[in-house]
Amino acid sequence: MLLTDGGEPLGAAAPAARRTVEQVLALAPDDASRKAGNKLGTAGSWSDTGWDGTGAVWGLCKGSGSRPYRTVVDATGPAYKCSCPSRKFPCKHALGLLLLRAADDAAVPAGSPPDWAREWLDGRRARAEAKARPAVEGAAGLADPEAARKRAEKRAERIGGGARELEQRLTDLLRGGLAAAEQSGYGLWEETAARMVDAQAPGLAGRVRELGAVPASGPGWPVRLLEECALLHLLDSAWLGRDRLPPALAATVRTRVGLPASPEGPPVRDRWLVLAQYDTPEGKIVTRRIWLYGEESGRTALLLSFGAAGRAPAQALPVGATVDAGLTPHPGSGQLRAELGERFGVPEPAVTPPPGVTAAEAIAAYGRALGDDPWAESWPVTLRDVIPVPSPDGWQLVDAEGREALPVTPAALNRPSLWKLVAVSGGAPLTVFGECGHRGFDPLAAWPAGGTGAPVETVTLI
Repeated sequence: MLLTDGGEPLGAAAPAARRTVEQVLALAPDDASRKAGNKLGTAGSWSDTGWDGTGAVWGLCKGSGSRPYRTVVDATGPAYKCSCPSRKFPCKHALGLLLLRAADDAAVPAGSPPDWAREWLDGRRARAEAKARPAVEGAAGLADPEAARKRAEKRAERIGGGARELEQRLTDLLRGGLAAAEQSGYGLWEETAARMVDAQAPGLAGRVRELGAVPASGPGWPVRLLEECALLHLLDSAWLGRDRLPPALAATVRTRVGLPASPEGPPVRDRWLVLAQYDTPEGKIVTRRIWLYGEESGRTALLLSFGAAGRAPAQALPVGATVDAGLTPHPGSGQLRAELGERFGVPEPAVTPPPGVTAAEAIAAYGRALGDDPWAESWPVTLRDVIPVPSPDGWQLVDAEGREALPVTPAALNRPSLWKLVAVSGGAPLTVFGECGHRGFDPLAAWPAGGTGAPVETVTLI
């Protein structure tokens, strides 16, 4: 994947639609950048602004020095270049420039990029073309397959050793009693996690670290710890016996343990509705999840990208838009994760929300997902005709007839954006997309009731 000065991958050459203010703010790497970008999203801060049909936006922004900062954005990535000293991507100037165009299209007239912007844009696209040449693919094919096989076998052996060591650690914990987990503190779990990293099993390491945090999670922690230990034991056992598993489940186990997997098979071209996009801090990196729904295939797909501290993850798509593109799925049960391939044309506003299911059908879908992937925390579903209603424990989504309901997850209850769900509903049924799991339903996007045939508003809830 080609990285630019802004740490972002080069997308297809198709032009990009103008983002909304909310979509621009979602690109910010942190709250401080979001606030600073807001202040620069006015015409008084900028001069010599412009945009062209390829998705490039540029301008000069007043700074503390005598020379203005030169800022250019390639919205097809998106990717960013600015002469300011900031190490954040996008910086506040790139955010301000995009906010200026989002709020007032007339403030950024169409035109041709100046030389300083064209130089960066041309260089970026030239590198992408060079990377796509067949010669590069041929060079990649020179790798010794026998050497690759031996490396894979050696890593599998190391992971197997780590899994057996982890099994002994779990056995000792249960033999000594769960109360010992609270007394030993987090240090022992961190040491065990480090051993899993040495065994080249980052997936096991991450689950071990989660175990270490359970004793401090409040009342009822022994039950939760026992549940997580059982799931970890199941993953260990599955890895050690992976040769006896069905191919799809074996691929899922390899992914859960932490082995990388490449997309395979022909791409699925469809008009993909961007349902939701959100970032999750995970140690020293930030993981971005983008949920898509194929209007013709009826498939739900997940795009994952990662960013280091202070950098936005690599991929961004406008929530509420439809993207004509090809997606290649990853192997494994469910095949939710996919890679975004070639895009065709410009993203367009969605006309209708995705079709929904009832609460009972959502629970059944999660149950089927657990049959394929016992470690799945949740499953993406769209609920139709539900109303947010307060409950003794928080909030729940109740169907219009009042016969079925799903509780909203505790994590969602703590998000300030949850008020949008209630405000948009106003007591009327909604279509809501989210993740249904054993903790309840986590709403990520909603669509108000209304007719079809005109673009619908997607209300983001995260």
